[in-house]
Amino acid sequence: MTMRNHVGSALLLLGLLIAPIASFVVGSQPQRSARATQSLVVRSSTSTPQAEENDILKPSYDIEPIPIRIGHGFDIHRMAPIQEAGQPVIIGGVEITHKDQKWTDKDGKYVEAGTIYETQLGVVAHSDGDVIYHSIVDGIFGALTLPDIGQVFQDTDPRWKGCDSSKFMEHAYEVMTGYGYKIGNIDVTLILERPKVAGFKPAMKENIVSLLRTTPGRINIKARTHEQMDSVGELRSLSCHVVLTLEKIVES
Repeated sequence: MTMRNHVGSALLLLGLLIAPIASFVVGSQPQRSARATQSLVVRSSTSTPQAEENDILKPSYDIEPIPIRIGHGFDIHRMAPIQEAGQPVIIGGVEITHKDQKWTDKDGKYVEAGTIYETQLGVVAHSDGDVIYHSIVDGIFGALTLPDIGQVFQDTDPRWKGCDSSKFMEHAYEVMTGYGYKIGNIDVTLILERPKVAGFKPAMKENIVSLLRTTPGRINIKARTHEQMDSVGELRSLSCHVVLTLEKIVES
């Protein structure tokens, strides 16, 4: 056999050995599903805030039609003298009118640091800072396994500057019903030291019932102080927790 024939036979044998190995290596690489690839393409091609907002509320996975979903929402905002906040205290869509309150001036902006400054209060926020509405929206999105309210309505977006948070509630309602759900029940715990809100709770409840197309027997609002502790107790902030359930809409 000539040298050329020896070389040709060796190359042929080497090719037969390498082919299965190459096939195994290629076959073992993780494959992105067509659905995931499509989702990535869609996300990368969206350029407007509205398109990104719609996309983030339509995940690549299925939101399974289980009978009951449970969500939790939380929000907290700073409170400050009205001249600093630039807007009043709005909770549950209601302006909380009040007498001058004993606000602790921690940084000494108006009086000696750590002492009391009597003033009308406002909420420091990008939108109107409605902690009840924000917590409910967050709870609805959470129950549906969607991103939090801060991702959907970003505080860097000029569209939401000073926005009436009922707009967020209306959008959350559309998203909820779009996935085939309605409100099961909502339990709100509002936490603030002052001003007192007991007299405003019926109007808050009425607003929630109206915005989410539900009934009074499904909405509860509780309020408590923070026993003069931390920033809430010093009237420098207010917060809210919401637990809610969503019920799958049964077609009749």
